[in-house]
Amino acid sequence: MSARGADVARPGPRDLGVLVGDLPTGPANAITDVAGVRVGHTTLHEGERLHTGVTAVVPDVLGAGPGQRRALPCGLFVGNGYGKLVGATQLEQLGAIETPVLLTATLSAFRAADALVTHVLGWPGYEDVRTLNPVVGETNDGFLSDIRSRPITEAHVLAALDGATSGPVAQGCVGAGAGTSALGYKGGIGTSSRRVDVAGESRTVGALVQSNFSGTLTVRGVPLPARDLLGTESISSAALRAEEIDVVLKGSGPAEGNSCMIVVATDAPLDARRLERVARRAVFAMGRVGSDFAHGSGDYGLAFTTADPDAALVPDDELDPLFAAATDAVEEALLASVFTATTVVGHRGTRHALPHDRALGRLAAAGVLRPPA
Repeated sequence: MSARGADVARPGPRDLGVLVGDLPTGPANAITDVAGVRVGHTTLHEGERLHTGVTAVVPDVLGAGPGQRRALPCGLFVGNGYGKLVGATQLEQLGAIETPVLLTATLSAFRAADALVTHVLGWPGYEDVRTLNPVVGETNDGFLSDIRSRPITEAHVLAALDGATSGPVAQGCVGAGAGTSALGYKGGIGTSSRRVDVAGESRTVGALVQSNFSGTLTVRGVPLPARDLLGTESISSAALRAEEIDVVLKGSGPAEGNSCMIVVATDAPLDARRLERVARRAVFAMGRVGSDFAHGSGDYGLAFTTADPDAALVPDDELDPLFAAATDAVEEALLASVFTATTVVGHRGTRHALPHDRALGRLAAAGVLRPPA
């Protein structure tokens, strides 16, 4: 078990010349570039049986110390509701989050929510709190991990929360992305950020994703189907069972592997209605990378702001730069979740990493690679 997660084992898309949009990133190119937002992972890799974990997105201004806020404005957009987003109804009705946001595996979401309640009730000034709305998202990692064992414990959740840090964020097969699959390849955790001028002020938008959905990987408009890039060498591997060969040829995961959780943070002053509009664009970004938005996919976007609650709200007619920043950051985060992931041999089969050399060959031929500025 790792409380923070390993360093990135493989380069992300930007490192390889895949640039999304023209907006600059923050210093870490991560959701943590939004001041006061931290991320922590607990990762469980135990032989072939378990590949799962917890990822925590922690806004520092939210209730963890005396005088801090009990809630932050938050918007929710549900692209497809085949999921178990704990706390969704109150979040939608009140437009606010009261806790950090946790991501984990489907059948562990409820234990994670209980642990999150324990954590928040221990904050200073919460001694008399008698109601709380934990926010826990999930995707199904049951292909690579023994999901029925529900291995996530309170200790795992508290380790992710207590180990949350600012700065660079581990990506790929870490935390809640340890056992996920995306677009025919190994998926995982990805993150990115953008700096943008909004209503005369410089603002930051950051995104973190847990990718676990089907479709055909598409990079800057170029399809990279798993059936082509993985080739016969992976299909003939002794590690693959007959049913998995069919999965590889189809270029998608099994039915339970279709979901995506997207968390967007910003320091721009927005209310819940405007944040819902940002969250909507975040889910739309899945289409750019080739999602097929399948029936069994739980696709959720959350967007929250850490801005001063007394700041003047960004007018609706000046939101376009934020929409562009959110869409670009989510697109790059989704690509990063696949580019940084490594091959994992799991509970019911193997999920192969995207072969960079073959992918880059196709992207170079299409003329979409360019070095970072």
